[in-house]
Amino acid sequence: MIVLGLETSCDETAAAVVTGERRILSNLVLSQLEEHRPYGGIVPEIAARSHLDHIDGLVARALKEAAVGFADLDGVAATAGPGLIGGVFVGVMTAKAIAAARGLPFLAINHLEGHALTVRLTEDLPFPFLLLLISGGHCQLLAVEGVGRYRRLGGTVDDAVGEAFDKSAKLMGLGYPGGPALERAAQGGDPGRFDLPRPMLGRDNLDFSFSGLKTAVRHQVAALGRTGEARDAAALRDLAAAFQAAVGDVLADRAARALETFRAQTGQAGPLVVAGGVAANRALRERLGAVAESAGARLVAPPPALCTDNAAMIAWAGIERLRLGLDDPLDFAPRPRWPLEELAEELARRANAGAAG
Repeated sequence: MIVLGLETSCDETAAAVVTGERRILSNLVLSQLEEHRPYGGIVPEIAARSHLDHIDGLVARALKEAAVGFADLDGVAATAGPGLIGGVFVGVMTAKAIAAARGLPFLAINHLEGHALTVRLTEDLPFPFLLLLISGGHCQLLAVEGVGRYRRLGGTVDDAVGEAFDKSAKLMGLGYPGGPALERAAQGGDPGRFDLPRPMLGRDNLDFSFSGLKTAVRHQVAALGRTGEARDAAALRDLAAAFQAAVGDVLADRAARALETFRAQTGQAGPLVVAGGVAANRALRERLGAVAESAGARLVAPPPALCTDNAAMIAWAGIERLRLGLDDPLDFAPRPRWPLEELAEELARRANAGAAG
């Protein structure tokens, strides 16, 4: 089985070809960083236009690098949401056009499911497993029980952790993209110099909150400005280290409690899977690895290149769904919002329709 995957949900245009034997034949990602850098963040209209300008050429390159043609494909998968709707439309319409022209199955992939299933591309990981999904737009804990079967255990009540990284980095003047810049700045910094809050730490639920932490960073930056230290490299390193340590404490606390809940519900110790763009942060991986080890579980994380947005994960999710006969009609409408929990409802509707037929 060979599937072409397309990813255009945010600011990276990506195309990949993946096989059912977990071989990534090609995995191309075209970054738009330079186009958005002057604005300090992603401009949706610029992102959509860039996807439109580059998607056809990227598909051609991905097929060439994989040494396959359209006739060799068994399906075409594209991120159909959630995401910036202009960009999502570009990928979905391109995939639909290829599927219609070549008579191939079209697979509308939930972007979050792509992240959730990436570890099954990198290793033969069975269901169920506990997933901590941390990215620029999402922060949630899920029990992954199967393809399309996700049970939410907790999530952020305000900002996603990746958004907190990006906005805090912007407040500190560390540049764009903020997450990697803050991680670099934190190296060698003193995390104990600044006393930052740990929202939700010790709470009985499995939710997150990062708005207060981001506000605390803003107040610290303002205080540094009053003392003339706002541009002091050492002070900024210390503040970045303090922020990253606070996030690590929160994620570790929530993950430890989630592992207890997961064990109580399933009788299994794990594994704890971490996915999404923030999962590329090495310091956070180390904290979560220690949490998993303490719980008698193991931490499973994709390689950093497969944590950030890419099309290989979309192609693999397409393979997983195609094996179950879950292709989609060509009138499928892209969705700017698409909670993972809705996939289970869709599976139930399909099963009921099949039984009625």
